[in-house]
Amino acid sequence: MTISINDLLSGPGYASFQSDDDRRRELGKDIVAAAYLRGDFVLSSGARSSYYFDKYMFETKPTVMRRLAEFLGRRVPADVTRLAGPELGAVALAAVVSLETGLPFVVVRKVAKKYATSSSIEGELHEGERVLIVEDVVSSGGEALAAAQKLRAAGATVTGVLAVIDRQSGGGEAIAAAGLTFDALFRLDELI
Repeated sequence: MTISINDLLSGPGYASFQSDDDRRRELGKDIVAAAYLRGDFVLSSGARSSYYFDKYMFETKPTVMRRLAEFLGRRVPADVTRLAGPELGAVALAAVVSLETGLPFVVVRKVAKKYATSSSIEGELHEGERVLIVEDVVSSGGEALAAAQKLRAAGATVTGVLAVIDRQSGGGEAIAAAGLTFDALFRLDELI
């Protein structure tokens, strides 16, 4: 079996030779390469944008998700007892961060299902649990705030929102104005 230098540099042991800052920068570059699109887009907030981060393009890549799990997992506050992933984009992120941290997670539906339990929250959630919402890309913060409202209605204490990308479009401020902490692994100005 022949091992090339590229195999060595991209293998699991390579991370130990890089600083965390270098690994984070490399992850940011990989997210941009996989998911940054230019064009004319309408965001979930209704705003128009000349660029878009297609979260599914980076959330479906195991090499990206493995590193996201590690970096996001380190940012989960110690007092959090459960994670939450708003449907659909953040569910995979909540799952990998759950695996990284050992914390259980729930899925927050956009609309309660119309059959069986008619629940808007899937998974086990207990009153008083301290929940951190895991998000992919935050623009206006509307999706995260809607999820927070549903979680609070179910009796959870929502502590904050942890995102992969802050588009720096007012979402962080809206989340903070709602009394939640906001943390993002990357800000838009770091990526483009």
